[in-house]
Formats: sequence, C-alpha cells, structure tokens
Amino acid sequence: MSVSAPTEERHPGTTSIDTESTLDILVLLNDDDAKVAPAVAEVLPELAALVDRAVQAIRGGGTVHYFGAGTSGRLAVLDAAELLPTFNAPDGLFVAHHAGGLGALLRAVENVEDDEDAGRAEAEAVRPGDVAVGLTASGRTPYVGGALERAKERGAVTALVTSNPHADLAEHADHVLVARTGPEVLTGSTRLKAGTAQKLILNSFSTAVMIRLGRTWSNLMVDVVATNAKLRGRVVRILQEASGADDAEARAALEQASGELKPALLSMLAHVDASVARAAIEQHGGSVADALAALTVTPSSPTETRPSPAPRGEN
Repeated sequence: MSVSAPTEERHPGTTSIDTESTLDILVLLNDDDAKVAPAVAEVLPELAALVDRAVQAIRGGGTVHYFGAGTSGRLAVLDAAELLPTFNAPDGLFVAHHAGGLGALLRAVENVEDDEDAGRAEAEAVRPGDVAVGLTASGRTPYVGGALERAKERGAVTALVTSNPHADLAEHADHVLVARTGPEVLTGSTRLKAGTAQKLILNSFSTAVMIRLGRTWSNLMVDVVATNAKLRGRVVRILQEASGADDAEARAALEQASGELKPALLSMLAHVDASVARAAIEQHGGSVADALAALTVTPSSPTETRPSPAPRGEN
C-alpha cells in the first residue's frame, strides 16, 4: 500500500490560516513559495540529462510528449503552446496530452485522472526514440502511469516530474525529477508549491532544449520570421542589439535575408551574403553560434569563435 504523498499531508504552520488577516495569509503563501526554487535546484543535474536526451531525440526527428491531469496537465499544455510564439518551434515538436482533453482545461472532469487505459491510449502517439514526460505531484496518477508505461513499451525515453520522493510511478521513468516541496499551505492543493515547481521545471526544460537546438543567439530569441510590421520592428531591434548596427543597416540585412532573422544576423556578424549565412546555419543544425565559429575560423587563429558584438550604435 502506498504511503501518503507529502503534498497530501497537513502543513503544521498553516492550521490557523482561516483566522489570519489578509496580509498574514499572503505572507504564509509567500513564505512557502520561497521553498520552491531551492527544491527545483536539487533536480537540475537530472534535468540536464533529460534536456540532452530530448535534444538528441529532436535532432533525430523525434517529439517530446507531456502527460498530465488537472493542474499538471494544464501546465503542460501551457508550456507546449508557448514554444511556437517564443521560439518559432515547429508545430508538433512538443505535444501536451491532458487527461480529459480540451474540455478538462477549463472545467474539472470527474475520474479522468484515474483512467489508466486512457493514458495508455494517449501514449499510442509516442514513437520509438521520442521523449515522454509525466507530470504528477503525488507521483501516482493512474492516467500518467498508463501513459508512461505504454511510452516505455514503445521505446521512448521516459521521465517523471513529481513532488513525492516515494512516487509509485518512478518505476516507469528513466529520469525521475523530485522537487521536494512538502505539504501545501492548503492541504492537498497542488496548484500551489507543487504546481509552481512543475512550472519552473517545464520552463527550464523547454527553454534549455530550445537553446541547445540553436534557437537563440546569446540571450536573444532569434528564431523568428518577420511576417508583419510588428514582428519586423522587433526583429530589427534584435539585429541592432546583437550586432551594434544602426536601423538602416539592420533593415537592409533583413531585406536581403527575405525577412529571416538568423541568416540576416549571421550575414552581419560574419560579413557574408545572406545565402551563405543561410547555408551555414543549415549545416550547423540551426545554430548561429556554431555557424559563425565555422565562418570566422582562419588558419592563423584556429580557436577563434565568435566576436563580442560592438557597443550599441557603433559600426
């Protein structure tokens, strides 16, 4: 028989929360929230290993799948949805499977999290070499368990994100990430600390994957295609930030690159035509940094990589 999950135990410091002042209620919540980042920090080595596995899978044509119910599922849907506008990630690169489907995003649907067979059915979409990430604060949600079990049978890399160090579903995961957030301010309300930990882990996971896939230059989001005036203005500003060029130079480079930011940026940094820049980026897995290193290496300086951009406003 499973022991009680820490997220379902009573918090000894908040038993009188219903009689506290509004400010004191908020202080109790905030004090508890401060425990989340340190708990997430403890799983970073395992998370790094998962990021590397996901990058390898995606480069091999694979997909990352999230499986969750309730709060966990909603957070998974949010993370996957935000990758398109943030990184121009291809549709279907990250797929979120939420117990109960779209209807359960806005309303609680009874019993869907307990449906192990539904989880297994959802995981039929997983292919060998994909990555399947299950999210469950308690570590024992049947829907997630069914999904992870089936995903593993189908040859996927599996991971579990939980707040229970004794999670029943750990046996189905190649990577187990336990953020030890402990009891919630309101007993069992895992939309609080446990949910916040899941959000931080998902943020870090998907962002690190995108960075490793070359969808940034320095700390700038450069995998953007300028398809309208608003985006074109944003892209021009990014080009100026990255290269130190003025507005006219940035717009000219963008025009020559057919509105594509990455080849425009590389052409400015390496002083090559946009067509050369585009080919170099393709040859180096989409990474501007790697393409720049290849274009700027000379026999006299074989270890040269990328120059620091000039201060803003200088040529």
